[in-house]
Amino acid sequence: MTVSITMDEARERFAHCIQVLGGVTAASRRLDIDERAIRRFVSGERPLNAGLLQDTAAALRTLIAAASAAEQEIAAISDIQ
Repeated sequence: MTVSITMDEARERFAHCIQVLGGVTAASRRLDIDERAIRRFVSGERPLNAGLLQDTAAALRTLIAAASAAEQEIAAISDIQ
C-alpha cells in the first residue's frame, strides 16, 4: 500500500523518527550519516530518498528489538523482588 503525503509531511515524520532514535547525534551514529546531512534532510535542504527512509526504518526496528529485550530484562528483575 502506498501512502500519499506531502514532502513537508514526510520531512516532519522523518524528523520525528530522528528524535525517536535519540536525536541527531545518536541517529547519525545509527544511520552512519553525518549530523549535518541529517539536519539538511530535516530542513529540506536535501531531498529525502527511498534508501534513507529504508535505513531509518531498519534503525527503528533495531531500536525496537533492543528496547523489547531491555523491557524483558527489567520485567524479570521486578518479578524477583
